[in-house]
Amino acid sequence: MMHKVITIIGARPQIIKAAALSRVIQSYYSKKINEIIVHTGQHYDENMSQIFFEELSIPPPLYNLNVGSNTHGKQTSLMIEKIEDVIIKEKPDALIVYGDTNSTLAGAIAASKLLIPVFHIEAGLRSYNKTMPEEINRIVADHTSTLLFCPTHQAIKNLEKEGFKLHNRFCDINHPKIILSGDVMYDNALYFSKKAAQKSKFLQQLQMTNHPFVLCTIHRNNNTDVTERLNNIFTALSEISNEIKIVLPIHPRTKKILATQLLPSTYKKLQNNKNILITEPVSFMDIIQLEKNCNMLITDSGGIQKEAYFFKKPCIVLRPETEWIELLDTGTTILADANPKKILSAYQKLKNTSIDNFLPFYGDGNAAKKIAEEIVLFFTDNKKIPS
Repeated sequence: MMHKVITIIGARPQIIKAAALSRVIQSYYSKKINEIIVHTGQHYDENMSQIFFEELSIPPPLYNLNVGSNTHGKQTSLMIEKIEDVIIKEKPDALIVYGDTNSTLAGAIAASKLLIPVFHIEAGLRSYNKTMPEEINRIVADHTSTLLFCPTHQAIKNLEKEGFKLHNRFCDINHPKIILSGDVMYDNALYFSKKAAQKSKFLQQLQMTNHPFVLCTIHRNNNTDVTERLNNIFTALSEISNEIKIVLPIHPRTKKILATQLLPSTYKKLQNNKNILITEPVSFMDIIQLEKNCNMLITDSGGIQKEAYFFKKPCIVLRPETEWIELLDTGTTILADANPKKILSAYQKLKNTSIDNFLPFYGDGNAAKKIAEEIVLFFTDNKKIPS
C-alpha cells in the first residue's frame, strides 16, 4: 500500500538533508512512500535554493508557500496557516520535519494539531540555551513527534533526560518511538564527495587549488547583528589572515551588514585585505570542495561543525555552546564564541592538528535508509494496534 508523506523544508540545510531521504525513497521505496515536498519559502531565492534542487536531484516542491522573511511570530504563524491548508487538501499519512528552523516548528504544530503523525529527523539535539530560537523549535518539534530520528547517542540521552522512553514499537504522539538513525548529512558527505570533485570548479575560480586556506562561514543573527561580536570576530580573522588566506562565502544580507556594523577602521582593513576572500553564497558541491580542501574551518553553523569532522578538519566554533558536544571531546573542535583571544588561541592550537582517530559518531552513511525502513515499519505496525 502506498502511504503519502509530506516533507517540510524551508532553508538550504533542510534541502540538503531532505536530498538523502528523497534519494532513498526514489531508489527503494517508490511503491510504498509517496513523498510530497513543501517549501515554506523561509529562505528562498534562485541562488540560495533552486540551484540546490537541481544540483542534488531532489524532486521540485509541489508547493512553495512563499512565506519569506519576517519576525519569528509572523513568519511562523503564516507557515502554520499555509501548511495546515496543504495538510487538509492532501490528507497525508505523516509529515516529516528536519532540524530546528521556524519551518520545522510550524510543520510540527500544524500536523500535530490535525492529528497527523510527525517524524522529526535530527531529533534530540540540545544546546541548553533557550535564548536561541532554534532551541525552542527543536524542543517543541520533539515533543509533538511520533517518530524521533536521533543522529547520535548523545541526542538519545538528551531525550531520556526529558522523560522520553525507549523501545515503543507501537507508537503515537503520546508514546513516541526514539530511533538511533545516524546523520543524513554524513550520508550526503559520502555520496556527494566524489561528485563534488568532478563538478565543482570553485577552487579554480578562486585560484586556490593546492593553496592552504581557512574556510569561514558566519550567518547567525547574534553574530552578524551585534556590533561588538561582529567586530571581535573580524579582528581575529584579520589577525589569522596574516598567516593564511581565508575564504568567506556570505549571504548578500550579511555583506551589507558588514558596512554598517563593523567599525570604520575594521571595515576599511577588511576591504583592503587581499587574504580574506569574500564570495557570494556557494552551492553544496562547492562547499564540499572547500571543506575537503581547506586546512581548517571557522564557523557558527551547526551543520558545518559536523562536516568539518566528516572531512577530518579541525574547527573553531564562533558560539558559546554547541549541540554536537561529542566533537568537543575529540580536541579537534574548540568553542571560541566571539572572543578574539579565544579564536586566536584556538587557531594556534589547531593549525597543525590532524584527525587521526575518526570515531563513528554519526553512523555508517546509511541513515536515510534506516529512516525510510522505520517509516515503512511504522505504517505496517500501527495497523495492528487495536482501536
